[in-house]
Amino acid sequence: MSRADDIFIENCKDIIENGVWDTDKQVRPRWQDGTPAHTVKKFCIVNRYDLREEFPAITVRRTAFRSAVDELLWIWQKKSNNIHDLKSHIWDSWADETGSIGKAYGYQLGVKNKYPEGMFDQVDRVIYDLKHNPASRRIMTNIYNFADLNEMHLYPCAYSMTFNVSGNVLNAILNQRSNDMAVANNWNVVQYAVLLKMMAQVSGFTAGELVHVIADAHIYDRHIPVLKKLFDNPRYPAPKFRMNEDVKNFYDFTVDDFSLEGYEFTPFDSRFEVAV
Repeated sequence: MSRADDIFIENCKDIIENGVWDTDKQVRPRWQDGTPAHTVKKFCIVNRYDLREEFPAITVRRTAFRSAVDELLWIWQKKSNNIHDLKSHIWDSWADETGSIGKAYGYQLGVKNKYPEGMFDQVDRVIYDLKHNPASRRIMTNIYNFADLNEMHLYPCAYSMTFNVSGNVLNAILNQRSNDMAVANNWNVVQYAVLLKMMAQVSGFTAGELVHVIADAHIYDRHIPVLKKLFDNPRYPAPKFRMNEDVKNFYDFTVDDFSLEGYEFTPFDSRFEVAV
């Protein structure tokens, strides 16, 4: 059975049973009807996924793989902050009349800075160091730019990636300040597992561990009854991840270069309302 299922269910049960509620505090998020969206949370959850063993897609319900990859490429490859460059509608609530989400996410990755070796943005600097200086302990990105926070329509949730080469294996740490477990947890895991696979292929390494560090792992009040329905759902083996092995340039990848083979999952018709 998929280890990602075990991790996801264990996390959610732990949060519900042992977490701390914020119902005694004023909160920013609201439901569509204007009601405050309260959460129960655990501080600092750390999960490890070894991509050499299996691809971490949950099977107790479907994770929309193509949409997740499309958003990943929107941020990391297109370095866009405009929803018109995105095929899904997940960012619509945070976009202005032009489609912009402000100086957030892809915008931050695309800002160039001068280095002794030349001008690089954050993504190109990672690729350069993986190819030319893989022993470096400085191969990382960070899009939580305090100078631009007031011009971001939503502060970055998954804000930092640290890449580390051990032998011929590329590992990575994803740091996330906040994670809506029901809606976005496996979505983010799948995305950054794909990113690690991409970076490993274009730099000549084998993708190893993705470590996911979540500072505030929370479940919204209205999600709990829906989420509990998943706990007893059938679980299936992890799907096989396929990536076009001919692509050696990070910017040549398209959504069609990735697929999951044998992805079995339990159909789940209930929806999780997104708090904004």
